Amino acid sequence: MSSSSPEFPPARNVLGDPLESCSCEPMTGWYRNGLCQTDPSDLGQHSICCVMTEQFLSYSKAQGNDLSTPMPAFQFPGLKPGDHWCVCAPRWKQAYDDGVAPMVRLEATEDTALTVVSLDQLKQHAHQSID
Repeated sequence: MSSSSPEFPPARNVLGDPLESCSCEPMTGWYRNGLCQTDPSDLGQHSICCVMTEQFLSYSKAQGNDLSTPMPAFQFPGLKPGDHWCVCAPRWKQAYDDGVAPMVRLEATEDTALTVVSLDQLKQHAHQSID
């Protein structure tokens, strides 16, 4: 699966390398291609690949974005702790500021996230990939 299209250059991660897949089960990403790749039409900037926790799922629901309840009409299975998911950079920053940010897969987090959060903040929550 390519991380580029004719309109956009190949996506890079926050480490400067080619963007790696975040998750295909469940399928995530603005393009629903497993990548946390965005474009200017993605106003939420779904660029940070996170490992879901019960704490973050509860926090997100309290903020008005229920990620844990299945929505079959949208082919959304609902997330559970341990799932990987492309989270909006501003929401991750808000969770970081509130002390509940989930772990981040740096290799699968698009470099555009650095317009919202610092690499140091992301590294503080780096998840060591076991893939």
